[in-house]
Order: sequence, then C-alpha cells, then structure tokens
Amino acid sequence: MSPTPLTLARAGLPVVDLRPDPADAPGPLVFATVSGAHLYGFPSRDSDVDLRGVHVLPAEALVGLREPEETRTRMWERDGVELDLVTHDLRKFVRLMLRTNGYVLEQLLSPLVVHTSALHTELAALVPGVLTRHHAHHYRGFAGTQWRLYGRTGELKPLLYTFRALLTGIHLMRSGEVLAHLPALLDEVDAPAYLPGLIEAKAEAEHAAATEADGETVTRDIEALHRTLDEAQERSRLPETATAFDALHDLVVRARLTP
Repeated sequence: MSPTPLTLARAGLPVVDLRPDPADAPGPLVFATVSGAHLYGFPSRDSDVDLRGVHVLPAEALVGLREPEETRTRMWERDGVELDLVTHDLRKFVRLMLRTNGYVLEQLLSPLVVHTSALHTELAALVPGVLTRHHAHHYRGFAGTQWRLYGRTGELKPLLYTFRALLTGIHLMRSGEVLAHLPALLDEVDAPAYLPGLIEAKAEAEHAAATEADGETVTRDIEALHRTLDEAQERSRLPETATAFDALHDLVVRARLTP
C-alpha cells in the first residue's frame, strides 16, 4: 500500500516528505493517508495537504480517570507546504466506521498512503462488512452542506465537493465500492460534461470563483444527481446493517492489548 512518487505526482502532491513524525503521535500510528482535494482529484496550486489517520492509545489511557485524547490535530509546514494531520484513536475511528461515515472510509482506503502497517491492511479488509445502503445518507447530507456553502461563496471548491459527494454516493450504491476521486468517477457515473473544465479551473486557486458555471444548469444537474442517488439507494444490493461489528471489536481489543 506504499505510494510511489509517480502516484503522488499524479495526485498533484508536492515533492516533499509527507510522513508525520512518529514522536508526535499519542500512540503507535496505524496509518496516515492523504485526504481532501488531492484525494478527490481537484487540488489547487496553493492547496495545503490534508493528512488523516489512526493511532492506538495505550490501554492505561482508557481505564483511568483522565479523559483520553482520542483525536489529535497537528499543523506544520515543511519545505513551504502546509500539512494538516488529524488522527483518531483506533476505537473512535472504528465507531465512526460503524456509523455509516463515508468520510473515514475514504481516508482508510485512500491510495495516497504516507504511513501504513499490518493493522491498516486488516482494517481496510473489513470495510465491505460495514458498507450499507444507508451510507447514501452521508453523501446526500455532505452534498447538501457543500451546496449551501457554494450558494454563499460562489466558489468552485464547494461546488466540486457537491458533485464529488453525489457521484461517490451513487457509485457506492451501485457497485459497493468507495471511490472518492472525481475524475475517475466521471468514467463510472453519468455526469455533466462541463465538470473537467471546472476541475481545471479549480487548479489555479484554492478559492477560485465558479465564474464558468451557469447557475441554472448547475442547479438542474445537482437536483438530477440527488434523484439518481435516491434511485440508486432504493435499488442497491448493499445490506441494511453492518456485518463486521464482531470482527472490528476483536481487532480493536487485540491491537490495544498486544505489546
């Protein structure tokens, strides 16, 4: 699962060492991957790099009186590139997996891997057992939030996030595969022909205005994709409930107690 320089270059990532310092982690690092616009396939020249991952707190951090630091956020700059790392303790991350949270699954399955482990591989292998038809709600809700943000700002970024969320949700309902990369989704799901042009325009600046997008056309297409997502959810062969709870429970216990 280690990324190659070619993979990173194709994602628009800068040629710098993206790996976090293990000494800064509150526990052993399970994985760290690239998320955000680089994963979604529409980074800008001035985009920072969003790193997401999982750490494992020691057992004593969870059995005492003090509240554990289950989520750790760190920002730093390396070779002029701003890096943003957020990691969750394994138990918290797994609970999010079981709450139909597509965002954490995208992080777990991101092909842009900057740190991995055997536990990362095990965790990713259990993803099919947490996927349900209700993951459509996550993508529907995320698209709605980004669409409202686009309405307030008129920027390309939330507009592309809206399209990306809807297309990811549709593809997941139809295929059972979590695919977050918007350019790849254009080959899998019927989407407006103008999206490649918007992706190209977004590359120029993180907060570029959506001046090339026709408001009426975009609104019509977003509404149509919402209907397509609804239909895909109704027809999806994904189960109603997750089946991997016991396997994930065992994995968390083993990871916590194994030296």
